[in-house]
Amino acid sequence: MFSISGLVKVKKDTQQITEKFKKREFVVTDASGNYPQDILFQLTQERTDLLDNINENDAVNVTFNIRGREWTNPQGEVKYFNSLDVWRLEKTQGGGQPTPPDIAPASADSAETLVDEGDDDLPF
Repeated sequence: MFSISGLVKVKKDTQQITEKFKKREFVVTDASGNYPQDILFQLTQERTDLLDNINENDAVNVTFNIRGREWTNPQGEVKYFNSLDVWRLEKTQGGGQPTPPDIAPASADSAETLVDEGDDDLPF
């Protein structure tokens, strides 16, 4: 599992590849180094919806896996392909921190009930 932050440069429409498989691609510009890198990611199946509320030029944090596969063309030549499959996509505030969800803050009383400082018996 890998993670990277950057700005969404390109946002493509969902493609229905087969009856049971769909994907959606987008490009994120990582400007953290000396030379900005434009990186192509893909969302598959139900994850294609993760891009709906994100626009081009939005800052995002992308968590992904690297996938590789082998393919033999009709002439018998073996080719290898890689894809960056996204499983989590979060809009950030520009500094790489996820945007906080719209949830009402918990009261101080409810936070205290979650911590029992008197129980120091550990199972090991």
